[in-house]
Amino acid sequence: MNPVRIFSPAKLNLFLAVTGPRPDGYHDLVTLAAPLEWGDVLSAEAADEFSLACDDPAVPVDESNLVLKAARAFRSATGWPGGAKFVLAKRIPIGAGLGGGSSNAVAALRALNQLAGGGWDEAALGSMAAKLGSDCPLFLSEGPVVARGRGELTEPVPPSAAARLHGRRVAVFKPGFAVATAWAYGRMRAASESYIAASAAEAKLAAWLEDRSAAAEELLFNNMEGPVFEKFAALPAMLEWLRRDFGLAPRMSGSGSACFALLPAQGGPEFAALAAAIRLAWGESAFVMETRLS
Repeated sequence: MNPVRIFSPAKLNLFLAVTGPRPDGYHDLVTLAAPLEWGDVLSAEAADEFSLACDDPAVPVDESNLVLKAARAFRSATGWPGGAKFVLAKRIPIGAGLGGGSSNAVAALRALNQLAGGGWDEAALGSMAAKLGSDCPLFLSEGPVVARGRGELTEPVPPSAAARLHGRRVAVFKPGFAVATAWAYGRMRAASESYIAASAAEAKLAAWLEDRSAAAEELLFNNMEGPVFEKFAALPAMLEWLRRDFGLAPRMSGSGSACFALLPAQGGPEFAALAAAIRLAWGESAFVMETRLS
């Protein structure tokens, strides 16, 4: 069988409301996340056992990687006795809040399902994905989704709302440092005033979904910014500069450190000028790219 190639997109949390801690150690949240047209590519071919290679030496290729965890979960859930040699072309930065690891895990499930004959439907893959990580289920959708619980309860965004997001140009940028997700949620627990009530979060999201004239920029929200910004001052300084000097509405995605800004279809700053300004402030180690919402 020829190798299977699966696109593994990054995502942006356009709306993220963390509403409080859960007894199981996770957090409850309400989020609207959209995949990007840009991301990693995972290839897989049949083999006796599972293995992983990656073109980014910073990515671990041992059993700690979610690709191999997904492979073990697939074998356990399905009883499929085969193996696979995975090769990951890594483009999504690590520790960015862009869901790269979770997306890779779902790509691995899809690849193995193809290698095994495609006998498992989206519901079965979703059940496997939910056990791997909170972000994983949202990558089973090809468009924007609303996720609740710890992220495992997903539903597609209504078509009228999805149409306001689809194809929007977006600049994604990240400083040379990462933010650990576990650390960021720990800061949320320590600064409990940063939580937003679930009822308020649902009301904010519903208002945007129901208002067909509301621009995508009116949706943007992330209450993880406060605790993260307290330590990483370079992030709020950059976002304020882009608001003031470029007229954009930038936000942090997920727990950071990646941020993003929706770009106007016409007019507004040229991406090249925006990228140059970000690299001038953050240095050449900064990651900056332009893509679109799926």
